[in-house]
Amino acid sequence: MTLLLPRRGVLRAGLAAPGLALLGHLPARAAEDPFALSVASGEPRPDSVVLWTRLATRWQGGGMGEAPVPVDWVVARDEGLRDVVRRGRAVAVAEDAHSVHAEVFGLEPDRPYWYRFTALGAVTETARTRTAPRPGTLPARLRLAVASCQQYEQGYYAAYRHMLAEDPDLVVFLGDYIYEASWGRNLVRSHEGPGARDLAGYRDRYALYKTDPDLQAMHRACPWLVTWDDHEVSNDYAADRGEAEEGEAFLARRAAAYKAFWEHMPLPASARPDGPFARIYRRAGFGDLAGFHLLDDRQHRAYQACQRPGRGGGGYVSREACAELDDPSRSMLGQAQESWLRDGLREARARWTILAQQTRMARLGTARTPVTYWTDGWDGYPAARARLLEELAASGAPNPLVIGGDIHANLVAELRPDFDRPEAPAVAVEFTGTSITSQGRAYRETYAADPHIAYANGSARGYLLMTLTPGTATTDLRVIGDARDRDTGIATQRRFVVEAGRSALHPG
Repeated sequence: MTLLLPRRGVLRAGLAAPGLALLGHLPARAAEDPFALSVASGEPRPDSVVLWTRLATRWQGGGMGEAPVPVDWVVARDEGLRDVVRRGRAVAVAEDAHSVHAEVFGLEPDRPYWYRFTALGAVTETARTRTAPRPGTLPARLRLAVASCQQYEQGYYAAYRHMLAEDPDLVVFLGDYIYEASWGRNLVRSHEGPGARDLAGYRDRYALYKTDPDLQAMHRACPWLVTWDDHEVSNDYAADRGEAEEGEAFLARRAAAYKAFWEHMPLPASARPDGPFARIYRRAGFGDLAGFHLLDDRQHRAYQACQRPGRGGGGYVSREACAELDDPSRSMLGQAQESWLRDGLREARARWTILAQQTRMARLGTARTPVTYWTDGWDGYPAARARLLEELAASGAPNPLVIGGDIHANLVAELRPDFDRPEAPAVAVEFTGTSITSQGRAYRETYAADPHIAYANGSARGYLLMTLTPGTATTDLRVIGDARDRDTGIATQRRFVVEAGRSALHPG
């Protein structure tokens, strides 16, 4: 049996790995269920996955005290857990909010596995994960769901109930897993506390969200790949600047937020933050069918252009009034991540190259005169966007698809380095998905000044369902009727098909 010990937490708790002496002082059985936040899996590789849980008897404060707790896990080839292939023990420590990130290796590629955790006499529900196909193999299909923006107060997670019924192989979550503050109209639930600003506050916010049964069920159904956006820390933040604070004070808040994010996501130890810094951009693959580049457009970006005095965050500006907008030195990803992405695109070999990032990439000016652009998205970093799209074209990366969230609307577009040349071939196709619950914004279906946008609609909540085969990428814009109704139905707002070898959209 493998003993997995979070080394820093164990040493600080004063434990020696062989004896685990202090564990003997724990109660033999918890008086309450310590798995109130359920389980999750993520980071599927051909031979490994990450299994996650956090011991908590209640969402406020966790209820676990300061003592370390041994947590056993088991992985099997069958749902009944009779054909066990791996088992092990982790030690959940208070330093990490009693979270567990079990990195399970030695698995077979391209197959489902079932797992569960045991601690303090309690057992989790059996959950399912899967491994990725091995490089060099070309799977017949990958079905993935793309989700973002799940403000707890603004609706129920009915979208996940419908997503579960569609049985995706993978969920890609693109940010705003929590919201640090309350906002919106006609709220149906409550955060039951103040905004998150410190480690305890962020931990409680994640725990509250994770009590939702539909979200729990979707995490138990398949592995997730996750990245963050702004609300995991603070609205519209950029690097070390929020809307109303910056510098050391904001970095202390960011450190707390990053720590809580890692504690509550199925991420490996390598993603654990070091204070206010964390390496979240990374790659993942699904055989030779799909290669994912998961990006971080918050931690390393330049400040938004032409900010108001004494205030950070985004705003609408025109090129005429804001020369800073077109400054080529400004970056959305930071120099190191841009270089990392450039190298990865040049080496890309999978049939579909997927850039999984936070927000809309296509240019979209407002109908004002002069035309204005929203500075918190890629429109606020046009030189960086052109640089990325030029690199994408020059790299020869096969069949690029860009997926995003953030805008609380479905938007589908063809991407070009120069959007003023609509006659030029597109270098990628973009699918930006609407929110799980977060209230929408005014997006019309067509934009005469931006003919590269094929469709835009912010009227409904939901997710993207993408089906990749060697020959096609089919995307359904799945939308629910009303996020305020637990039993709401679902429909397909639009369907688009991209054929391999052509960065062009076709109605499905």
